[in-house]
Parts: sequence; C-alpha cells; structure tokens
Amino acid sequence: MSDWISLEKGTYRVEQAFLIAPDDTAVSLEDAIIEVYRDHLGKRQVKGRGFILNFLVVELLEDNDAMDLVLDLGGAFKYRIRNPDLVAGKVFSPGIKSVLQFAPSEPWQPIDAPEFDGLLSRLKFLAG
Repeated sequence: MSDWISLEKGTYRVEQAFLIAPDDTAVSLEDAIIEVYRDHLGKRQVKGRGFILNFLVVELLEDNDAMDLVLDLGGAFKYRIRNPDLVAGKVFSPGIKSVLQFAPSEPWQPIDAPEFDGLLSRLKFLAG
C-alpha cells in the first residue's frame, strides 16, 4: 500500500479531519496529525490520530455500518479514506474526548477543492 502515498516521511498537522457516514452525518476530530513512515520492508505507510468525542462516534454508528475519514492537510492536499481502521479509547461520557487512531485499509483518494467544498456543504455535524 505504499505507491499511493506521495508525502515524504514525517509528521504532518491536519487542518481539518472528520468521520463521515453514508447519510452525510459527520463528527470532527481535533488536533489531528498523520505520520508517514517506512515499515520493516521499506514501504511507505501512513497512520494518524486525533481527539474525538467517542459518544458521538457511537451515535454515528447507530444508523450507519461504515464510515469514511476525510483529511484536509491544507492547500490541495485533501484526501478521503474509505473504511479506515479505527482504534479509540473506551470513554463514552458526554464531553470527554479521547484519542482516535486511524490507518487506511485501502489507498486514500485525493479530493479536489470543488469536491471538498461540496462535501462540506452537505455534511450535518453531530455536536456534543
């Protein structure tokens, strides 16, 4: 899965990140970062993390089986990750944030500015 990662090895701040469901409901991640690294075979990989209200993720999953992750790294660097691998803390109290770790389960898809703006205009963000 390394051919699709165009970024160099390093840690990158994510300007905007959100989980989205097929019905266009979404939950924002805060203070998200991604890390591009090389695995033991020398292949480029990516993983990331951000803070999220876990009870909102549970709410998102109540009506949806799958979620995508959208990352805006700034400028033209916007991506959609379909069905990412997610690992979150086990705190489900309203108002309590925990770390959500994510990694692509398949190559991410670049999103151009008009598509990104259209997506943002359709989303209904759940709030805590």
